[in-house]
Amino acid sequence: MSRLAEFLRQERQALVGYVRRRIDDAADHEAEDIVQDVAVHLFDRADPSIPIQNLAAYVYRALRNRIVDFYRRKRETIALQEAQVASGQEPSLELEKEEMLNDVFEAMERLSVEEKAVILATEMEGRTFKELAEDWSIPIGTLLARKSRALDKIRMQLTGQTNLKKGVPS
Repeated sequence: MSRLAEFLRQERQALVGYVRRRIDDAADHEAEDIVQDVAVHLFDRADPSIPIQNLAAYVYRALRNRIVDFYRRKRETIALQEAQVASGQEPSLELEKEEMLNDVFEAMERLSVEEKAVILATEMEGRTFKELAEDWSIPIGTLLARKSRALDKIRMQLTGQTNLKKGVPS
């Protein structure tokens, strides 16, 4: 961890510059936010006992992934806003969606650290199971099983079921 902290301290300006060059229309604070977000993620990664072989490559790869996420979110936000304007959605639907999202986030909080990590990495960060298996030194089958269990737990909580085996409610 001290190696990572020292690298981030020494290379901070270069990292921020890297992000700025790739995000044309972003404000300076967005580049800083992305670098800080990646730094926090690196410090909170699933298994800090696994050493990072090429720290610079790992950090720049994480930044590139976060930049891709930035553009995806921006595109999704614009598309969502356009769809809302075109459909004239009612505020009650928005409230319903917000409540559903809150329920999903609550359900995720009840997952194990490993299950939550694989869900966030694949669904929120857009990482592949192959990437995760390499980065975390965990077999792909194990990651698939964790995600499947996590999704089953979330589904059970959202539907109020106590047991979900093979799609049959108990």
